[in-house]
Amino acid sequence: METRTLGKTGIQVSVQCLGAMMFGLWGNRDHDDCVQIIHSALDSGINFIDTADVYSQGESEEIVGKALQGRRDDVVVATKVHGQMGDGVNRQGNSRRWIRYEVEQSLRRLGTDYIDLYQIHRPDPTVEVEETLSALTDLVHEGKVRAIGSSTFPAEEIIEAQWVAETRGYERFRCEQPPYSILARGIERGVLPICRRYGMGVIVWSPLNGGWLTGKYKRGQAYPKGTRASWGLMDPPEAKHNLRKFDALEQLEKVAADAGISLTHLAVAWSVAHPGVTSTIIGPKSMDQLDGLLGAADVTLDAGTLDRIDEIVPPGRTLHAPDDGYDSPNLVASARRR
Repeated sequence: METRTLGKTGIQVSVQCLGAMMFGLWGNRDHDDCVQIIHSALDSGINFIDTADVYSQGESEEIVGKALQGRRDDVVVATKVHGQMGDGVNRQGNSRRWIRYEVEQSLRRLGTDYIDLYQIHRPDPTVEVEETLSALTDLVHEGKVRAIGSSTFPAEEIIEAQWVAETRGYERFRCEQPPYSILARGIERGVLPICRRYGMGVIVWSPLNGGWLTGKYKRGQAYPKGTRASWGLMDPPEAKHNLRKFDALEQLEKVAADAGISLTHLAVAWSVAHPGVTSTIIGPKSMDQLDGLLGAADVTLDAGTLDRIDEIVPPGRTLHAPDDGYDSPNLVASARRR
């Protein structure tokens, strides 16, 4: 599998990153099966695994730790901090207090003494970015973390973090992990250009747009059982923004057919075709899903196919705003009223 350099860290990562969000309570509860999936991914050429403390409240990290016993040195391990972990008002966020505590918990669950890439899962408006970067810098100097990154940060907060790091002499974010798919291209407007300007790697999540780009959701049909949509996590199929997605999907299926590939392979290959993208996260919860995703690493889309996709969903456009992954706190009602 192709590898690319993660920003300017010198770390080589596979063009597909194994996302571990679906290992544990949120997806596959069979730990042995999850370990087998991880091993199969590694044997197929993937050397990059992404998880987070909040995924199944630490269970995902524990599964990854089990799978990496005896293989740790050959794998680039990324995890994240920010989300609510259990009860307690201070068991979340980007404060020094929480980061210092939670990194030790992630190290324990992962069964390792260092994390290759430690990412701040979301911005935290209650914490100065200087405090966050200061805490992360200490972890790098202590050898517990090799590199630091952000996840789903808007362009302006990426810029602020870079400025604070430069002016205060802190370690800087070496990569960003934003949502990116054919149906959600908002990062092309600001995030991707900013990351390229600062030499940051980009690891994109949800290249299948929550399953939409597998083709399993059909116009006029109920959501299939067992999908996230069937659990009430998505608006009804007849919602206006979903009708826009169905319009796009029907055209994209024709593009995939003309290219001789599946819609899934089209979507995953497209997500790493942008020169600013380093790796794309695939998140299987079964061996069949993994097998269906790995083949996309061998697909290269020609200019004609990319042009057709641009005509269906123009560059920089997101069909449903929440798919961009972050709602600014400046848009809540209290912030918009005098």
